[in-house]
Amino acid sequence: MPKVNFRLDESLHSTLMRRARGANLSLSGFIRQALEQAVDERKRYVFSSQDEILATSIQILSILATSVGQQSPKALEQGMAQARSILLERGLLGEADRP
Repeated sequence: MPKVNFRLDESLHSTLMRRARGANLSLSGFIRQALEQAVDERKRYVFSSQDEILATSIQILSILATSVGQQSPKALEQGMAQARSILLERGLLGEADRP
């Protein structure tokens, strides 16, 4: 199998790594699939559906949090604390978000 080697700027590399993790692929696997799709005009970008699902989930949760916050600010505060704890436990919070 031929090997390709190229350089990326930090911003593009970070974005590709984030997208690869989101697709549960290695960076090489993600780039390989993206290149395969780039040369086949009939294929749709396979990872966009995951972005759409994430965007829809965020919108739904935002509406729900707004509603709960209006009815019971204490319940919203407790729910957010539990969510932060779960995210922290799974390593999904950045340094700035840690308590």
